[in-house]
Amino acid sequence: MSLVIDCHGHYTTAPKALEDWRNRQIAGIKDTASMPHASELKISDEELRHSIETNQLRLMQERGSDITLFSPRASFMAHHIGDFQVSSTWAAICNELCFRVSTLFPDHFVPVAMLPQSPGVDPATCIPELEKCVKEYGAVGINLNPDPSGGHWTSPPLSDKHWYPIYEKMVEYDLPAMIHVSTSCNACFHTTGAHYLNADTTAFMQCLTSDLFKDFPTLKFLIPHGGGAVPYHWGRFRGLAQELKKPLLEEHLLNNIYFDTCVYHQPGIDLLNTVIPVKNVLFASEMIGAVRGIDPQTGHYYDDTKRYIANSKLLSEADRHEIFEANSRRVFSRLDARLKQKGV
Repeated sequence: MSLVIDCHGHYTTAPKALEDWRNRQIAGIKDTASMPHASELKISDEELRHSIETNQLRLMQERGSDITLFSPRASFMAHHIGDFQVSSTWAAICNELCFRVSTLFPDHFVPVAMLPQSPGVDPATCIPELEKCVKEYGAVGINLNPDPSGGHWTSPPLSDKHWYPIYEKMVEYDLPAMIHVSTSCNACFHTTGAHYLNADTTAFMQCLTSDLFKDFPTLKFLIPHGGGAVPYHWGRFRGLAQELKKPLLEEHLLNNIYFDTCVYHQPGIDLLNTVIPVKNVLFASEMIGAVRGIDPQTGHYYDDTKRYIANSKLLSEADRHEIFEANSRRVFSRLDARLKQKGV
């Protein structure tokens, strides 16, 4: 029987003290005398346990998933707030909390790192935090925000050499990146309903129009939320690649780009699994995330995505094993090594 590995989890249920500290930090941008020190944030192991046991772990046990790749809350990254120092302090705090969760629940949570990105700042400044998270916290992946400006898209595309310092480290450590934006501060783009899905689609197109993976043949990107518009418009992307004289998408992109199953209805999952090869699909739910309610048509939570994979009439048992376990272990090689060390 397959392990069920959820490759997309965020610490959305962190104790309120974290949000309170962040609000003080944001206030301190204007009033530097009131800027809090990281040491002023006090969250006990008991508080962390309670926040996980009554939320993520409870739902994992109810829904039948085993391991969650766990990163800081995406909408809280808010890289557009303050300068690099603000982002650096905030990322370090959030990453440490996810690491602490992984030590309290080592069989169920594995850390994925947030980067201290800041608009207009060289991505190379993120490398010390990245290396700390890999070497000290055992992070198996990173979240990379292609738009630190928060909905204004002031950074170069992901194919630009601007990003290469991050990619070099990703290749060195065989570290996949989930391409995940944060809060939108542009009123035109609702954070989870538009900005996230726009970014998923945009990231794919930036890769399609480039030859990024010729420079980095082993680079691995995970595009969340089912790939945004990508599976639905696969014919459009195939046609655009053809017009641009690019190879077939299977050769051009699908050795490096993967998609998760954070798609919150059966027809959407079925479309994903009809269009995208099984080897490129990783199980995920982003539970207690963007869509937390119960679907009145089914009586089940929208984000109970394991149910959609289990109920699929398109997938074989071998396919389900790939999606639930094998693909995540292949893409996240450091996760695979970690599990093998435990004899799993």
